[in-house]
Amino acid sequence: QVQLVESGGGLVQPGGSLRLSCAASGSIFSRYALGWYRQVPGKQRDLVAAITTGGSTNYADSVKGRFTISRDNAKKLVYLQMNSLKPEDTAVYYCNARTSVPGAETYLEVWGQGTLVTVSS
Repeated sequence: QVQLVESGGGLVQPGGSLRLSCAASGSIFSRYALGWYRQVPGKQRDLVAAITTGGSTNYADSVKGRFTISRDNAKKLVYLQMNSLKPEDTAVYYCNARTSVPGAETYLEVWGQGTLVTVSS
């Protein structure tokens, strides 16, 4: 239903900043909770930041105070502002959209294709 495309990844030095964007299409964007996840080879995909339909946010402990998630429902975009980047932030970053399934005790979840962030001197 909804489709997601990430952009903004790249190479940055430690201490630098990047802003990731995720563009949505094909659905009613405001009905979805949104999140950013990251994954490195050999490890699970972990939640970095999430934002609800009402704008409430939560973050992984490792990024609190450095990363900020935001959404623009009019433009159907979700952002991840990343400051004070560390080498351990290197990963493929994925955006995620989730919404409840009417009449079922579950939810629909959609992923973007991912964008690579490399933090290195």
